[in-house]
Formats: sequence, structure tokens, C-alpha cells
Amino acid sequence: MELSYAQKHEIYENGFVKIPGAVPQVMVDAALRAINHSVGEGMKSEDVNIFRARSFCPELQSSPVITDMFNKTVAWDLAQSALGQGKVHPVRGGQIALRFPGMEDPPRSPGCHIDGMYSPTNGVQKGTIQNFTMLVGVYLSETACENAGNFTVWPGTHRLFASYFQEHGAEALLDGMPKIEMPKPVQLMVEPGDVVLAHYQLAHGNAPNVSPNVRYALYFRLTHGDFDRENWQKPMQNIWMHWPGIDFA
Repeated sequence: MELSYAQKHEIYENGFVKIPGAVPQVMVDAALRAINHSVGEGMKSEDVNIFRARSFCPELQSSPVITDMFNKTVAWDLAQSALGQGKVHPVRGGQIALRFPGMEDPPRSPGCHIDGMYSPTNGVQKGTIQNFTMLVGVYLSETACENAGNFTVWPGTHRLFASYFQEHGAEALLDGMPKIEMPKPVQLMVEPGDVVLAHYQLAHGNAPNVSPNVRYALYFRLTHGDFDRENWQKPMQNIWMHWPGIDFA
């Protein structure tokens, strides 16, 4: 399965595209069963902040019920159509991202970040940027309204940040998010089985969850086969160097 011209153009312009119903419901149900079983076994309260930053149910992260959601679905084909055939390796693990209902009223405004920046709980080494190429979201539950833990994006910021890093150097990210005028955020509405492909450099975050339901999602971080960790700055300044399927650059 290939991304259409319109879908590729959406990635180029906005930094992301949503693919409805890309993962079969039977696989969604299997993943939910495994996750809910794990959560039902309990967790230590002191681990929750780390789980939010890294992954809930860490014992499941590399299990087939999680990794098959990318490795054995059209999500892999779609990623290859953007990053190049043979340049996307099977994933060995995924982030299990749960957003439990909160009690804040009114809900806060969503905050944004770029992945791979240091925080005290996310496991990234201080003084480094652990960038990659593509973020793939697989959604296991519905978010049909705003402020339900929605994956939230700031469209076009991948291009705005590229210009910033060309001027200031990619190392500027070590000092925090770029100081630019940000566009209005968009909270995505998704159904179980929907997939979102997003450029690594797209500003994103999670909306607060004031719904009565847990938001279930999986995230996979893909690194192009030609990515050179010693020259990690280059794809942050030339954002399409590892995206040969995007024809608009």
C-alpha cells in the first residue's frame, strides 16, 4: 500500500497525515486485552511518572502483540512509501501511551515538544538530542471530541523549525524549544485502528483528558537506514534528506 499524492502533500505541508482504519480491529482488540491485563496486575505509584514519559506496561513493549501493529500491517508499507523501500527496519519495541482521565476544570491548554530532548524521566542522556526520522502513532481507542487525551499537533512546525536550525544550528534544541511564533494546535480525532505518520520534527503533545475514558495509543519511532548518529544535525536542517517519497522538496 502506497501513500497517495494528496497524503504525501499533507506530510510535506503539515508534517503529518492520518490513515483511517489501517490496523485491523482484531489486532487492536488483542493489544487492548494484553494492556488491560497488565494494568490490572497493578503498578507502583512511584513508577507512573516514568511510565508516562517512556511507556506503560514495559514488559509488553517488545512483544508481538505490540510490534506486529507496525511490522505486520500496512503501517510499514506506508512508512516505506515515504522513507524509501528497504530503508525502514522492523520495529523491536513500541511505546504504550495511556492517558488517564484527569480532574482539572477547566482543562489546561496542550503543551508541545519535540521527541528526543532530555527530561528527568524519559531516559534521554542530558546534553544529547536523540532524534529519529518518523513517528508512527497507532490508536487503540476513540477520541471523538477535544480534551480526551488527543494526540495534538502544531501543523507546519517541522518546516519552521528547520529554518530555525539552519540559522541557529540544531544544537540550539539543547537549550529548549525554539522561540518562534507557533501556529494554532490541532487535536486529532481518531478511531481504533487509525494510524498517524508524523515527521520527527513536528511539534506535538497530548491534550488533557477530561473525558471518562482512558486514551490508548502506541507509538513507534523509526530511524531511516542511512541515518548517521554522528551527523545527527543534518536531517534537522534538511528535513527531507531521508524522505525520498516526499516529492515536493
